[in-house]
Order: sequence, then structure tokens, then C-alpha cells
Amino acid sequence: MCDPVRRRPTPAQAHRRMQSLSLFFESWDLFWQPTLAGALAGATLGFLGVYVVARRMVFLSAALSQIAGLGVALAFWLRVATGIALSPLLGASAATLAGIFGVMSDKSPNGARRDSVLGVLFLLGSAGTLAVGTRIVEEVQDIQSLLFGSAVAILQTEFWILVSVLLTVTLLHLWWGRGFIAVSVDQEDSRVRGIRLKLVDAVLLGTIALSIGVSTRVLGALPTFAFSILPAFAALHLAPNIPRAMFIAAGIGAASGFFGYLLAFAWELPVGASQTLIAALFVFLVQAGSVRLGRK
Repeated sequence: MCDPVRRRPTPAQAHRRMQSLSLFFESWDLFWQPTLAGALAGATLGFLGVYVVARRMVFLSAALSQIAGLGVALAFWLRVATGIALSPLLGASAATLAGIFGVMSDKSPNGARRDSVLGVLFLLGSAGTLAVGTRIVEEVQDIQSLLFGSAVAILQTEFWILVSVLLTVTLLHLWWGRGFIAVSVDQEDSRVRGIRLKLVDAVLLGTIALSIGVSTRVLGALPTFAFSILPAFAALHLAPNIPRAMFIAAGIGAASGFFGYLLAFAWELPVGASQTLIAALFVFLVQAGSVRLGRK
């Protein structure tokens, strides 16, 4: 049996971690872009995730993040195989938009085949990324970062593209928010009120797909999926309605992105895994609080 005392961090280890945190903020000029990228992606995907969770489309985020990964891998392969320099961000965005088009093309009653379509997309994205990765050995590190979100730095151009896309999506959702919420909560009532369901639904799903695609390229599939599900799951347990849940989910997502990067730096952990664990911690705390309140 292991001695539990030995598992506690020694004073020297604790001191090193404090030094790491001090070094992190002293070197803020080096780390502000990936840190803020995680926080911004967490906030945006957090409030978008409320639609995903409320509409019971959790598998949608998983499928789109994997398809985005395949789009990035294909962009790398195209450059190696043909010399055509296709932007990985463009590859990710095109792949996710194509994926969401496949989901929306399901004409079965009540979207009966939707889960099957999402399953195919998830498996195609996962297997395709791994298969294409074997053909681009030069980019193997990028593929690993793409899948697990292990990159500690990002390109400046990709950072600003991420910021531009996510801020545009956020402004659009603030503008069209009532329509998006209406079609997500009660489509029959929305139809009676004269809302153009297909258009509003297409814009909603398209913005979700675009955000997931860009975030997957910059941060990786793992944290992107986590940001689009976990903050919303926690927020919907706390908020009395969807608008409030969105603000709470955005806050949880931003905190997960920021403190996840900080945790990764201090403990020398993969960034994507740390961000996912922080988001999962929020869910655990909310669930534990709900259970405790339920006993009173």
C-alpha cells in the first residue's frame, strides 16, 4: 500500500509551481495569445453549447470537431502531396460546414436518421485524420496537437482569425438571439409566429459549425468538444432559463480556457487536457452542489 504522505507535494515542489506561475505572468508577452485564445473560444463555444445541449445534439459537437480535424489533415496532405498551400483553417471550416450540410440534409421524420449521420461523420473524421496523418510524417506533431490540443503556442495570424470569427459569431447571436432561442425551444410555435425556420436553423447550425472548425484548428479537437458541452451542461443546471444559462456558460468556458492553460503551464500538462479537466471540474462542482441542496 502506498504511503499517502508521499503523494503530497513537497515544499520544494510547491515552491517550483509558484515560481512557474510567477514566470508565466512575467512572460505574459509570450503567452497572452494562446491564453486569450482559449478563454475566448471557451466563452463563445460555451454559450453556443447551450443550444447544443438544450437541443440534445451533444454528438454534433463531437462529430464536427473530428470532421474539422480531418479537414486540417487534408490541408496538410494537399500541401505535401501537390504543393498546393491550402490554409488549415480553411480546411477545417470547409469540412465542418460540409458536415453540418450533411446533417441538415436529413429529411427523415423528426430527424430520425440524424444520430446515424453524426455517427458516420464522427467515425469518418476520426479514422480519416489518423489515416491521412500516416501520409504526412512531416506534420505529425501538428496532427497530435490537432487531436489532443497539446500546442502551447499558436500562430499570430491564426489567433486574429480566431478572434475575428468568434467575435462575429457572438455579435450575430446577440442580434438574432431571440430567433435562435425560439427555434431551439419550440419549432411549432416559431412556425406559427412566422419565423423562417429553415433559414434561422441553418444560420444557427452554420455558426456553430464554423466556430467549432476554427477552434479545432487553433486549439485542438479535445478542448473544442469540451468547451461546447461541459460549460453549457453546468450552466443549464444553474440558470432558470436559456439566456441566463448562456451568460453563465460563457463565463465557465472562459475560465476553463484561461485557468486550463495556467494549470498546464504550472503542472507541465497537455493544454487541451488541462482545459477539459477544468471544465469538467465545474460540472462536478455544480452536480455536487445540486445533490447537497437536494438533501436539505
